[in-house]
Amino acid sequence: MVVVGGGYAGVMAANRLTQRDDVTVTLINPRPRFVARLRLHQLVGGSHDAVVEYREILAERVRLVVDTVARIDAAGRNVTLVKGGTVGYDYLIYAVGSESTDWRTPGAAEFAYPIATLEAAQRLRSVLAAAPATAAVTVVGAGPTGIETAAELAEKGRRVALVCGGVLGPYLHPQARRTASKRLAKLGVTVLDGPDTKVTAVTPDTVRLSGGRRLPSEVTIWTAGFGVPDLAARSGLSTDAVGRLLTDETLTSVDDERVVAAGDSAAPSNLPFRMSAYAAGCLGAHAADTVLDRITGERPAPVSVLATAMCVSLGRRVGIYQLANKDDIAIRVYLGGRPGAKLKEYSCEASVKHLAVEARKPGSHSWLKNNKRQQMLQANRGQARTTAERAV
Repeated sequence: MVVVGGGYAGVMAANRLTQRDDVTVTLINPRPRFVARLRLHQLVGGSHDAVVEYREILAERVRLVVDTVARIDAAGRNVTLVKGGTVGYDYLIYAVGSESTDWRTPGAAEFAYPIATLEAAQRLRSVLAAAPATAAVTVVGAGPTGIETAAELAEKGRRVALVCGGVLGPYLHPQARRTASKRLAKLGVTVLDGPDTKVTAVTPDTVRLSGGRRLPSEVTIWTAGFGVPDLAARSGLSTDAVGRLLTDETLTSVDDERVVAAGDSAAPSNLPFRMSAYAAGCLGAHAADTVLDRITGERPAPVSVLATAMCVSLGRRVGIYQLANKDDIAIRVYLGGRPGAKLKEYSCEASVKHLAVEARKPGSHSWLKNNKRQQMLQANRGQARTTAERAV
């Protein structure tokens, strides 16, 4: 078995596959250490290094190959490595994760700093260390990553502007959003939201907004949007519009039953789950179960994951734990302040602990299921039919 990608989904899948003694598992990852992506904003702020040694979370029977997959040959059942050579497989789990995207804004690729990878976050930390303490810092994007990065840096005394391009924390319930706004204001973050705050251009020292405003910005941090690597598309496999591998409800590729997807790079029934470490771990476990079922000739089960919350840190002492309904829509109930911060820290620790437990006891990871997914699928198919009919 080959698992491509050593993030939350890939490690969980690799560990779970070791339930069978007759299965050999190879995990291919470009880095020799696990990246705790939930903590990359802390790396930028200097409160955490955001890495974990694989020996702490990877089962001993899993062979780690530090390299990057250049191409998947589904017909030949092998992958080509960037450093040279190929690795064959009987089944492949595709767990390449996600990365920064949306570089169409003029100047963003040249003058803004992403934060979605370890190397990008390390580079940004170095840039900030070299910048004067009074340097104007602009964070573009007001999802969880943008909010957390802005708060982390402001708590360190940085002068930060957070450009929302719309609503602050669009996932959050309005009440939780107000709590976040008050906390950011207390930290000294200038929050620019509303319809005139879309970034139209980035220069070495300014950020231009759609309303005509120009913000001075010596360091511009780009958190607006995530995509996925194009490995699947480059390998001739079917993907959705974003580039996620298209699968059925068992996470099996629509092109090849020997290829199974997990995590941010999976699009089951073209209705992907919200990108998160929690969902990635659950999908990684389910992908492994699908492969194990195919080996034994059993029928794989459809995927089901209940996402019940989102955690957002607002510095080291305050956070928001936002609860959601079965449709993954935020409800009025949330915890803020110190309790919110503690729950955020717990979820960061738990996301890694679950991997370590699965390494010691493969098959032990369990998660809440969502019995409404079938209704969501039917609604999605109905909407697609309506759209197709209108296009005729």
